[in-house]
Amino acid sequence: MTLLEAVRVRVRTRHMSPATEVAYVAWIRRYIAFHGRRHPREMGEVEVGAFLSDLAVRAQVASSTQNQALAALQFLYVEVLGIPLAIGAAVVRARRLHRVPEVLSRAEVSQVLSVLAGTHRLIAQILYGSGLRLGECMALRVKDVDVAERVVTVRGGKGAKDRMSVLSESTVAPLMGQLGKVRQLYERDRHGERPVVPLPGALQKKTPSAGSDLAWQWIFPATRLIRDWESVHERDRNGLHVPPNHPAVRFHLHSSVMQRAMAQAVRDSGIAKRAGCHTLRHSFATHLLDAGYDIRTVQQLLGHNDVRTTMLYTHVTKKGSLGVRSPGDTLQA
Repeated sequence: MTLLEAVRVRVRTRHMSPATEVAYVAWIRRYIAFHGRRHPREMGEVEVGAFLSDLAVRAQVASSTQNQALAALQFLYVEVLGIPLAIGAAVVRARRLHRVPEVLSRAEVSQVLSVLAGTHRLIAQILYGSGLRLGECMALRVKDVDVAERVVTVRGGKGAKDRMSVLSESTVAPLMGQLGKVRQLYERDRHGERPVVPLPGALQKKTPSAGSDLAWQWIFPATRLIRDWESVHERDRNGLHVPPNHPAVRFHLHSSVMQRAMAQAVRDSGIAKRAGCHTLRHSFATHLLDAGYDIRTVQQLLGHNDVRTTMLYTHVTKKGSLGVRSPGDTLQA
């Protein structure tokens, strides 16, 4: 077993997320290449400190990126190699900076939505109306949306957690239209090559036929089929599994499709802000606090572990310190 294979095995044994595995393996590769492909057993705190210093000085990465690299190397030494890694003079954890999130006003959100159309517009409506992350929205399946109760369920979100969020009234009509298109595509697939959708975990072994059921179909399916499943380079295709030797698999729409559409929509709408898909999630939280909802409710809808993460939005809400009336407004002309 190679070193990177051992890292992957340890990550999966601890049931860490696929994104964490991809990030950790990438940082470990970069660390080894930085030191001339020496084995990590031959190195220690001094080499780790030099690598992190190079990230900060030459690459000028953010403190969060530097700390992610440190977490990957700590995992390598402690969990894989069994060598303690001291956090001291040679290895310093970067001070985490708290930045105010970029938020769109309600008028600006409407502006962006008016530029988008079709599937892109519906995805943006769900991101803003339900506060979902882009990856969570793309991975929605038919069974995860309860239109009658106006509830959307996120399965295996960040931290491998499930949660429920609201579904806005304005999203219901276009979502019903999208579900109709999904049903038509599903019926067409059933009479064609019968492609399946990947299933999470061991569900493929427990219920082999589930991948061909309507309930498990993606709400935002990709237009093309994947015929060489092994050529997709994400970890186990984000923890999803398909039957062996299956001729065709239908995956969901790739996140980059929506990211490009959102970037173009912000430019076309003339909004002078650095806004993207995640900005709609920030706007969802901020506007809920503006409307008077308590921070614990917003925390649950966003799926934050710590309420301090949610409190970041109090810095941009108009109900906080920026909601006061300036004494300069009371001066006479």
